[in-house]
Amino acid sequence: MASYKGAYSNEQSLNFVIPIMVIIFLGIVYIMAQRAGAGFVSFILIGAAAVTMIYWVQVLKKMTKEQKPKYTVREQETKNWVYDLIKGDQEFVFVAEVPGPEDRIMVRLVDGILYIRGSGNFSKEVPIEGSNDMQIFDFKYRNGVLTLRIKRS
Repeated sequence: MASYKGAYSNEQSLNFVIPIMVIIFLGIVYIMAQRAGAGFVSFILIGAAAVTMIYWVQVLKKMTKEQKPKYTVREQETKNWVYDLIKGDQEFVFVAEVPGPEDRIMVRLVDGILYIRGSGNFSKEVPIEGSNDMQIFDFKYRNGVLTLRIKRS
């Protein structure tokens, strides 16, 4: 039997508690202004209290937001992605792991940048120095490994 364990974040609790606090605070200011019999001044006090309360609510929300990691999953994947580029005089060989199947892999070489796309939103750009006058000559994909031969045209 599966059990459900719900997580309740600080932001969810603030979304529930803060409106109640605002209503209570504005009610107290309104009652105090009515007892003083100030009339028009009470509206000014309520307005000032409302502006102050909105400011502090925003400050509280910023303070309690959970810290997000400094890098996203996409950047982390980029850091862990490794490729080999073997440079020869007339030919380069590029080897890398790319999620497939083969019919979902797209490769382009444009202005010295190799664009690679695979399945699952996989997309990489690899700058290749000295390949401005080169083009992809051979494309092989086996067992998740992409091998490209890039030759001068």
